[in-house]
Amino acid sequence: MKISLNWLKEYIDLNQSPEELGKILTDTGLEVEGLDPFEQVPGGLKGLVVGEVLTCVPHSNADKLKVTTVDLGGEAPTQIVCGAPNVAQGQKVIVATVGATLYPEGHAPFQIKKAKIRGEVSEGMICAEDEIGLGKSHAGIMVLDTDLPNGTPAAEYFDLTDDTIIEIGLTPNRADAASHIGVARDLKAALKQDIKWPDVSAFSVDNTNSKITVSIENEEACPRYSGVSISNVTVKESPEWLQVKLKTLGLEPINNVVDITNFVLHETGQPLHAFDASQIKGDKVVVKTLTEGSKFTTLDDKERKLKATDLMICDGEGNGMCIAGVFGGKGSGVKESTTDVFLESAYFSPDYIRKTAQHHQLKTDASFRYERGTDPNITVYALKRATLLIKELAGGEISSEITDIYPTPIEDFKVPVKYKNIHRLIGKDIDKDRIKEILTLLDIKITEETEDSFLALVPPFRVDVQREADIVEEILRVYGFNNVDLPDHVQSDYLAEFPASDKDKIQKTITEMLVSQGYYEILTNSLTKPQYAANAPELDEKESVQILNKLSEDLAVLRQSLLHTGLEVAAYNINRRQSNLKLFEFGKSYFHIEDSYVEKQKLAIYLTGDIESENWINKSRKVTFQDLYQTVTSVISRLIAKEVTTDVTHDSPFAYGLVIKLGQKELAKIGKVNASTCKKAGIKQEVFYAEIDWNLLMKKASNSVTFEEVSKFPEVRRDLSLVIDKKVTFEEIKALATGKNQKFIKAINVFDVYEGENIGEDKKAYAINFTLEDKEKTLTDKVIDKTMNNLIRLFENNLNAIIRK
Repeated sequence: MKISLNWLKEYIDLNQSPEELGKILTDTGLEVEGLDPFEQVPGGLKGLVVGEVLTCVPHSNADKLKVTTVDLGGEAPTQIVCGAPNVAQGQKVIVATVGATLYPEGHAPFQIKKAKIRGEVSEGMICAEDEIGLGKSHAGIMVLDTDLPNGTPAAEYFDLTDDTIIEIGLTPNRADAASHIGVARDLKAALKQDIKWPDVSAFSVDNTNSKITVSIENEEACPRYSGVSISNVTVKESPEWLQVKLKTLGLEPINNVVDITNFVLHETGQPLHAFDASQIKGDKVVVKTLTEGSKFTTLDDKERKLKATDLMICDGEGNGMCIAGVFGGKGSGVKESTTDVFLESAYFSPDYIRKTAQHHQLKTDASFRYERGTDPNITVYALKRATLLIKELAGGEISSEITDIYPTPIEDFKVPVKYKNIHRLIGKDIDKDRIKEILTLLDIKITEETEDSFLALVPPFRVDVQREADIVEEILRVYGFNNVDLPDHVQSDYLAEFPASDKDKIQKTITEMLVSQGYYEILTNSLTKPQYAANAPELDEKESVQILNKLSEDLAVLRQSLLHTGLEVAAYNINRRQSNLKLFEFGKSYFHIEDSYVEKQKLAIYLTGDIESENWINKSRKVTFQDLYQTVTSVISRLIAKEVTTDVTHDSPFAYGLVIKLGQKELAKIGKVNASTCKKAGIKQEVFYAEIDWNLLMKKASNSVTFEEVSKFPEVRRDLSLVIDKKVTFEEIKALATGKNQKFIKAINVFDVYEGENIGEDKKAYAINFTLEDKEKTLTDKVIDKTMNNLIRLFENNLNAIIRK
């Protein structure tokens, strides 16, 4: 947001330098991002002075040139060769001296140098208005009517003043500061200076000839609407001072009436809109919504289809004239032929304006303020201010009383505040009188005051101050963050958990590990379709977090699982012949449980297609459950040294899978996504998916390193082939093999699985190797045989296993 320092000084007395003001504003929460000099005319007319033509004779070697001597206030006159047809002796003119740089209209700048023109010395240039950037005329030199001494700087003659543009990085909550008076309010509190509001007491109605009436059909969208009629105006170019005001902010002047509405907007923060009264059919203004799909042509000559929620300003016949608070219509705006004006000043609901501006992709100065929240109590003041300016600059008469429809006035926010909480949150005891002074300077009233507390009445234009903590923040930003001393010992009312591990560093480590294994990181939208929760058995539709200002039905809720948005990515790639995918995503899932909202950080991993591409050594191989299981266990083992357990699951969305537990807590789910879920996503190939509870993993992650000395004694490998029931899992075999009495079993591994007619319909065969080791001595055949026989008995007795020999 741009603020003109010269303009700002019209509302509050300031003697600080721009740099000092920048620091003050930044300290109060209006961060100054830049201080840029502004020149009313390019170059500021530096090196240009008022001169007087003493002599003017024809050039001896050029018919169209003249040789002049010009008094520039120096000891001797200066000779200048001039080609203008109107140059003559006795004229007061503008002269660009040697070394000055000119910025001619529509041309590149150039520097004046001493030169010889057709044999005559020329030490300067007598200027036309287009040559110095003051206009477009090149018919001849500028002839001045002035008594100023020769040598007077041209900037002084034209009353040019330098300005500084303050660039403020306005945060979304500070809509109250989106104007010059809004910024002056903060300076008022910081500097204890009064604000000089422009006087509107001269406002008076000339006649009541205008018959335009106003009706509001949607009071929720338009709580307040004010308007007035002005007749017999003359629409023309704005005066220089008004054009300069707008140009300093980067705005292009249009005409005096429209420029005044823009001026008042940037002065007070209240958007206005001027209608050509002759285009208001039926002499009636109606604030309402139109039917879905209605067409409306805006000022930029684009035809737009309206939504049923778009608030419109219509005429008596129901024709749209303006998209309320966003953009005007092509036919109803003020133009050169306009003689009668209806001026609008309203307060519109931020929710309605935000949705409309977003839908039509229209970001205007008006919508910027309306969608953040304007002051509902300033509409009439802004209307009077603009009307008086229109009478001054465009003539005419005020031809109606002010119409002000405000059925339900918006009250001040009532915020109970306790002094002890102010001191606790700031970390310093501030004198009560200073607290009350700050709040009063911020236009916040104090009522129901006791020794320990008070009730703060916050004006509606401060939409961001509605809680006790907000009041404390207001006090602190004016009191000064830098005035709160750092204590010798840092303390807090509560202690958060400060993990030894750097979560960002750990996430980066796992990201690099997965990428090194050929995975690609994806980032999907947290907003998703409500159908996912409605149709997925594993999700509860009632726990979906609904978006109040949803942009579309496809983005209506926050996701409960990363699975479905990841499947969208997979389907997109598969449809473009990229079917071999290894993907992962760090993201959050969201739940509305009873009266609270819960966020859970997850790591999702997806595998589909071929795990290995075909080459001259190997054939291509499809991904399997084990491929994903290996990735998941490598992630877990990279961060925690504790043993995990697994349980088989067939719960949706998996056709089959495992639940990995850390103690009694569920750490991860991994499995093959069932075919119906894939089909809904438009995927015909197998997809394997894992979802890791990243918060739990971070809580248990450790920086400690576990190691053991390399054994001095050799390992021994023995193999067994077991025929078991299909329902028996490897985890059950592993638990028996590594039980308390099996101290020599270091590791077990399945190296072959067989299912077929030779072993029975409900059977499967596992070929397993066992690694045995004694850390204290070399294993003997007797001990090895005893260990293996114990395993055989365990498997036969507990699993009804048949040992194949």
